[in-house]
Parts: sequence; structure tokens; C-alpha cells
Amino acid sequence: MINSLELGKKVIKDKIPLIPKNPGVYKMLSSTGEILYIGKAKNIPNRLKSYVTDSNLPIRTERMLSLTHNLETTTTSNESEALLLEANLIKKHKPRYNILLRDDKSFPYIYIGNKDKWPQLTKLRGKKSKSGYYFGPFASIGSANWTIKILQKIFLLRVCDDTVFKNRDRPCILYQIKRCSGPCVGHIGEKDYLSTVNNAIDFISGKSRRIQISLSKEMEKASKELDYEKAAIARDRIKALTQIQTSQKINQTNLSEADVISIYKETGKTCIQVFFFRSKQNWGNQAFYPKHDTDDKVEEILSSFLPQFYENKTIPSLIITNVETNEKKLLEKTFSLKENKQIAIKKAKAKNELSISKLAEKNAKQALKQKLIQSDTNNNLIDSLAAKFNLNSNLDLIEVYDNSHIQGTDSIGALICFGNEGFIKKRYRKFNIKDEKVKNDDYGMMKEVLFRRFSKAIKEKSGSLSLPDLILIDGGKGQYSVSREVLNELGLHDLPILAVAKGKKRNAGEEKIYHKNKEYILNKNDPLLFFIQRLRDEAHRFAISTHRAKRKKNLSKSLLDQIDGIGKQRKRALLNHFGSARAVESASLEDLKAIEGIEDNIANKIYNYFHE
Repeated sequence: MINSLELGKKVIKDKIPLIPKNPGVYKMLSSTGEILYIGKAKNIPNRLKSYVTDSNLPIRTERMLSLTHNLETTTTSNESEALLLEANLIKKHKPRYNILLRDDKSFPYIYIGNKDKWPQLTKLRGKKSKSGYYFGPFASIGSANWTIKILQKIFLLRVCDDTVFKNRDRPCILYQIKRCSGPCVGHIGEKDYLSTVNNAIDFISGKSRRIQISLSKEMEKASKELDYEKAAIARDRIKALTQIQTSQKINQTNLSEADVISIYKETGKTCIQVFFFRSKQNWGNQAFYPKHDTDDKVEEILSSFLPQFYENKTIPSLIITNVETNEKKLLEKTFSLKENKQIAIKKAKAKNELSISKLAEKNAKQALKQKLIQSDTNNNLIDSLAAKFNLNSNLDLIEVYDNSHIQGTDSIGALICFGNEGFIKKRYRKFNIKDEKVKNDDYGMMKEVLFRRFSKAIKEKSGSLSLPDLILIDGGKGQYSVSREVLNELGLHDLPILAVAKGKKRNAGEEKIYHKNKEYILNKNDPLLFFIQRLRDEAHRFAISTHRAKRKKNLSKSLLDQIDGIGKQRKRALLNHFGSARAVESASLEDLKAIEGIEDNIANKIYNYFHE
């Protein structure tokens, strides 16, 4: 009888003669259709032959082949296309045998429009769909906010949105504290405002010296003309400019446009630090922890990381690494084609490159050690939890549930998840309660949330959240009973539940924990109790914040949204003209008809809605 490894090899061997000798991507599939691995090749059949002929395959590869029941291929016109397609598919499907970039996200950019009469200074994420100037990426929202704050001090640009800007009749507090020049009420002319916008663009592009000289001349001129208020404003702007130059350490590296990427591996885990340098300024750094096999080499991990990381990001002209990169020429060629400019990848060698590369590596080492310590602590706490309540010792995922509402309005259920690496934010979920009968009933809400979450997981099997190893409920005996009832109804009899109830005075430390038919009270200083409180409090925080966001959204809905035929453009025209929905409500029919874009029949409909 052929073993599973040989069967997997046979599947590949039988497919090889049918595949053209072209560049492309191949996917190895399990018996259930799960994508186990995605790879790319310059010549797909030649690459696949290595799986069949090599006698010393890594253990991980043998495990993968043992599960392989099918093979799919996609040919491309060249190897660069194959590399980009591979990165895209890996990020989309997250195959278990690929090296995976986790916790990836888009980074914030600072944006200044180029078609507005009074351009706004703001930050944006995602696709660059608007026309204008984009500066970034910044490693975090905090870095972008800090830079915007400094730019406000130096250039006094507006940060308010267009609706607020168009409806002001007096300047806001930012004008009073000299963070805005007050274009909304005409305290600065259009020509002067656009001049400061251009200066801001020059500054954030690295041309700070010229602006500093210009501000110095402006201060001297104002002083000679005895306009001391204007001179003081110029002085404050020079101070802010000096502050950003000092804190960003502009002259430290002399890197105009580069990402410095350093990798550090210890005990089978890896951290990759990315430092962003633009216009000779350090715009922050971010740590990543890719998922990979313990035996993978740092060169392999970094080579897999780069195309996944840059799949949805703008690539700088220079990428500096602390180790040599596999397939360096292919990556350079692919990135250059993607960005339509020359891109170089190099290991740090020059003095300034080595300095910042070692700093990035030091950050990677520190971040990884902290994560490993946190992971060990979490593992110990999870093991203690399992031991205390006689649970399965292999607890990898804990899901915690809580509800939030105000007298039955804006009712939501919240789910958070915890694993050995801490809270897993990407697994957080909210549930808008659909059944009107239970919106003021905690038991009914909990039943609906659990039924929706687990019935979907059972039906879909793939594409939904995997089942947890333990459920923690914020509540007492009643919540425990209804939760157990729902899970039993779905056939999940072995999925354990803990319910955490506050004491009579609702003080922390007096919690009662229910499991099966037993009630547990832990010592007030027990680390396990602190751990359970931490899980419950995070679920409560997420439930409350989600509820508030929903309530705010509902409160902010305009009365105009309820009128049939009023879309975004007409709503904008009405609000720009009258200032608020309440003002529209009290408007005369003639006033409504006089607005551009509001036809007579629509004006009648609006008037009748408010006056019938």
C-alpha cells in the first residue's frame, strides 16, 4: 500500500507532463480543497520535479506533500509577474506551509490636495485616489499626527474638513492658539495661503533650509516695522522648524528615500524591523513577526517578507537590509517594473547605512525578546487556567463575549480573542443584534450572538473563524446556562465555557466563576484572577467602544437621510446652503426651490416631509 507521502508525490508527478514550461504560480491543495502552499517558478515543471526527485526534502515539505491531493497552476508572461501573483495569493489565502507576513496593514500618509482653493492638511490610508501630494509612509498614526501638529505650528494650514470650513462665520480655537491662519473667515488671502502650502510641500520634501532663511527674513522685517506680533509668530514658526529638524535627526543618515529593514531570529521566532526614511527624515519604524517554520533561514524569511510587505505599498528607491537577500536581482527587477523607477536592494556597507541598520537590528532584537517573554507569560497563564478548571491542556485560543446596549437601543454583541501571543485583534468581531424581541434581554442577545457565530463556522468550515478551545462569558449562572444550551444545540458539547460574574457590590476581586455545575471564587491576589479580569475587561472595552460608535453613527444621521430622493449631492447642497438639517426643516418652499440642484418636485417633497 502506498503511503500518503508517495501519493502526494504521485499527484505532482502525474501533473508535470500536462504543465507548459512557462513561468507561473502553483498551488498545492488538500483533500478538502484547502490551499496548503503557494509557490512561484521560472519554469513550473522543473520546479515541481524537485518535489518528486529530491531524496532529502525538509520534514515540513514532506508533511505538506503527505497532505497534497491536487495541484493547480497559473502561468504568467514572466517571472516578475509570477512573483507579484505569488505575493498577492499568499496574502489572500494564508497557506499554512508558506512563510506569512502577519499583522500587515496600510500605513498612514500626509495628504495635501492640489485642486482645492484652500488646501487642507490631513492624513490618509489606503489607495491614493485623490489628486494631490502624498508624503509617507509614516510608521504609525502617532508619527503622522505629530508631524501634522508641527506643520500646523510652522505653516498654519487648516486641518478642518470642507463641511466645517465652509460653514464657519468666526475662526476656531486653532486660530487663537496660532495653529491656523484662519482662511475660513478671510484672515489670510488666497495667494498668501497657497504660498504657505507650497512652503509646507517644500519642507516636507526635504527643502527646509530655504524655508528657515525665509522665516528669518520675515521676522527681521516685521521687527524693523515694529510689527512685534507678526515677528513673534515668525519666531515661533522658526522654533517649531528647529524642533522637527532636531527630533527627526535629518542629517544623521542622509537617506533621501529608503526603507531600512533588519531581521533578527531567536529560538525559532523572528522579528523584522522596518525604518522609513523620506526627505532625509526618519518617519518612524514598525515591527513585524512573520509566521514561518523554526528551521527557515533568515535569508529565506526576508525574501518571502519583501514581496508580501510591498504588495500594497509604495516602494522606495533604496531598500537596505542587514543580511543578503535571496533572489535579489528578481526582486529588484520586479519592484522596478511595479513602480516604474529604478529600485535597489542592498546589504548595509557604508558607515551611515551600517549605523542605522544596526539600530534597526537592535530594535528587532529587543522587540522579539519582549514578545517571547510575553508569550511565555501568556502560556503560563493559559496553562494555569486549564489546570484550575480541569480543561484540555492544549488551549490555544480563548474567545470572550460581552453585550452592550442602552435600554435596548443600538444593541451589539462583541467577541474578542486571546492566544499565547496576546490579544488577536484581527479576530475581534461585532454583532448587530437583529431580533427586536431580545434587544433589551441579555440572555436573548447572548443566545443570538453565539448561535450566529458558531452555526456559521459549522456550516462554512472554511473562510470563517476557526473554533476556539475555550469560551469566556461576561455573566453569571443565567448566561452560562443559555450559552451551554446554544452550543449543545449545535453539537459542540465538548467546547468548555466559563462565565465570570461580578460580586454583589460589583467590585473587582469579588468575581464568581461558573463552570459546569460548580462555582469558583479565586483569591483576590491570584494572578489567574487578574488574567480573567483582563480578558473580561478587554471584551467589555471593545463592546462599549463598538456600541458608542454605532450610537454616534445613528445620532449623526441627518433627518434628510429619511427623505426619499435625497442623495449625497442634494444633501450636500442643502447643508452648504442652510448649515444644518434643522434649518432646512424651517425653510420656506421658495427658499428650497432657489437652491441649485434642487428641482421643484424635490423641493415640494422636502417641504411636505417637514410640514405634513
